[in-house]
Amino acid sequence: MPLFIKHKDVTFGIGDRVRVTQKIVEAGKNRSAIFEGIVISIKSGPNPSFIVRRIGEQQIGIERIFPINLPSLDGIKVIKKGTPGVKHGKLFYLRGKNPHEIEKIYTRAAKRVTKKYEEKNK
Repeated sequence: MPLFIKHKDVTFGIGDRVRVTQKIVEAGKNRSAIFEGIVISIKSGPNPSFIVRRIGEQQIGIERIFPINLPSLDGIKVIKKGTPGVKHGKLFYLRGKNPHEIEKIYTRAAKRVTKKYEEKNK
């Protein structure tokens, strides 16, 4: 189970907040669809893919699966790096959480990593 994946020149991992741009052709016209959320899973193998989750209107979770080799995948931009203290390879436990609880998890993990780093360098 990989913790990081690379698309073109962008490397991102589980827990990162990303903005995925996808080109869509409708009635002969091109448009860009943007999907922004947290990477909760990365699948490796012959057809690697990743799952991005965001909270939509009325606190409803929306997930999309993006294959890395998708021709319409225009670009991926990392908005915020995930916390290295998150120890799981798949973040499916975020499905039942609201944005405030997710931020609390990341804050606790960051404190834990900082504390270990300070103890190690004493």
